[in-house]
Amino acid sequence: MVNKKQVTFKLGQEDITLSTGVLAKQAQASVLVTMGDTSILVTVAAQSAQGEIKSFFPLTVECRKRAYANGEIPGGFFKRESRLTEQEILISRAIDRSLRPCFPKNFYDEVQILATVISHDPEHLIDVPALIGASAALYLSGLPYQGPVVAARVGRHGTSLVLNPKKTDLETSDLDLLISAKQDAVIMVEAGAQELSESIMLSAIHHAYEQMQPAIEAIQSFKAVATEATWDWHQPPKLDADLTQQITQALEAPLLEAYGHQAKQARHAAIKAVKTKVLEDWTQPSADDPQRAVVSAAALNLLISEVEHRVVRQQVADRRLRIDGRAFDCVRPITTETNLLPRVHGSALFTRGETQALVTVTLGNERDAQMLDGGEKESFMLHYNFPPFCVGEVGFMGAPKRREIGHGNLAKRAVFAAMPKDTECPYVIRLVSEVLESNGSSSMATVCGASMALMDAGITLTGPVAGIAMGLLKQDDDYLILSDILGDEDHLGDMDFKVAGTHQGITALQMDIKISGLSKETLEKALDQAKAGRLHILSEMAKTLETSRQELSPHAPRIEMFNINPDRIRDVIGRGGATIREIIEQCNVEIDINDDGLVKLCAKNEAGLSQARSRIDELTAEIEVGVVYTGTIVKIMDFGAFVNVLPGKDGFLHISQIANERVENVSDYLKEGQTVTVKAIEIDKQGRVRVSMKALQTEISG
Repeated sequence: MVNKKQVTFKLGQEDITLSTGVLAKQAQASVLVTMGDTSILVTVAAQSAQGEIKSFFPLTVECRKRAYANGEIPGGFFKRESRLTEQEILISRAIDRSLRPCFPKNFYDEVQILATVISHDPEHLIDVPALIGASAALYLSGLPYQGPVVAARVGRHGTSLVLNPKKTDLETSDLDLLISAKQDAVIMVEAGAQELSESIMLSAIHHAYEQMQPAIEAIQSFKAVATEATWDWHQPPKLDADLTQQITQALEAPLLEAYGHQAKQARHAAIKAVKTKVLEDWTQPSADDPQRAVVSAAALNLLISEVEHRVVRQQVADRRLRIDGRAFDCVRPITTETNLLPRVHGSALFTRGETQALVTVTLGNERDAQMLDGGEKESFMLHYNFPPFCVGEVGFMGAPKRREIGHGNLAKRAVFAAMPKDTECPYVIRLVSEVLESNGSSSMATVCGASMALMDAGITLTGPVAGIAMGLLKQDDDYLILSDILGDEDHLGDMDFKVAGTHQGITALQMDIKISGLSKETLEKALDQAKAGRLHILSEMAKTLETSRQELSPHAPRIEMFNINPDRIRDVIGRGGATIREIIEQCNVEIDINDDGLVKLCAKNEAGLSQARSRIDELTAEIEVGVVYTGTIVKIMDFGAFVNVLPGKDGFLHISQIANERVENVSDYLKEGQTVTVKAIEIDKQGRVRVSMKALQTEISG
């Protein structure tokens, strides 16, 4: 028997329907999300940890769009979907970052969320309905999920904010902001912007938060009418209070001493030594006290983490100094260098404290663009690599991990907003960031390095772009805002947000908030402090390279774009493509011509580019009256001769226009193949051209 339950609510321009009870009934919970012609089936499955304590919460999220959802058959040999696309990974990350904070810290049961797009209107972006569906499914699952969470997107047209815009709406929007929130707190923000102010970004966040409240209430009512599953959660046993106090006392002083090391490697080595000693002391029977309880390593590690989190945060609040001794608004020392690698088209090395990124630029032509789903092409790419040695570790090297794809996308958004238009920059551009050292904010180091590398390559940006990672510690009623956070500060903090932009405004923003009740005033203060830090970093970058270089690297390809008369395209191509193939081979260039007459030339050097341009100019040039041409006699007639004055263009030289004196026989004056200088004297309505040698002789004698 079908027991379908559903609820419908409005979010911006669209009605969203959540239904359950029909599909995937053996999952712990399942919800079908419908928005117009877009349908996403979201399922939740779980497996009990039986009270086992783990080092992390094993939540996995996978969002996948089936090809049939768009009425397509997958390409390739196997004709089926394979690994997740980059866009699917980014959506999966957004769902994970929004929902993971909503579980208890001592919950270790394995949870898997699968969001499968089974019907898709290309006008709909799937991240918002997928996240809402995942939240609703968790809310019905019986798991200890402290939701519900709702997502929304905000665009901006003129000065008006638009909730849940369609894909085409975003093409003319100067803001693309994705936000997720609970009833009492914003959880995640991910945004790209066209150099907007901090106040506009803050207004967009709060506009979305207010508009999302009816959707949160709708999901709450959905739970009331739907059948909620049950889940038997075995909470990990807590340590005895006296035992907890003994271990805490043994930990506090050594931990604080270890955190006194300002260098990352020394600090981590000291912390590891403290933890190792405590584990050795308390996971084995005591020779001095045989009656003392033995603690499991998992339970002890959990307690160590709690003590570390509490005492370090308290010390920062009490001393008003950070782990490495900096003031809250202080940015670590910055060094920059450009033009490091002689054969690449642009390069920069950006170092901030113990974080370092080497960024390179490669320029290519249209054929180097990345092919996307639906036949679209991506002409601007940024790839972020995070090898294990950058944090002093040994690790497996394979395909890019989700974190690398997410950080690369954030940096790409930040820099792309400052890129020139396609008509001003005809190149396909690939940026690669090699993170060589990491101690916090390697993605923002990538933004700074990418900006400088592009300028080193001769790409004219609307302005240099810099990024900074900010943190926040909440101690009682006190909020401590930290600029340019370390990796440890990120781990121990209550909020991690990254802000990138130019002198004019913000180009990208990423925010993950772990606490509730963060006021608008605190967010405003944090954004203002981030702006001060960003402007400081921009000033440091300008000391090395203030504006883009005027010349491209000698090893970079040369590209030129220009328009010709569409009617002359056939002259450039030639019969059977013979003419264009000849130009390509002789000039060593690549040529693309569209139906509108836009010609794009790409050559390895300036000489080949100039030669090809000259050939095409000759082929497409139009004869003008009054202009003198040098041509070849191609045919002799009794009453004159035909002169080839331009490629594919002949002019008729009448017998009366050969010389000042009377000409009885054309052959007495002209021969086929002879080179002559003539002047165009008339073009009739049918496009026929008349030329004259006599007119030139008259001008000379006159």
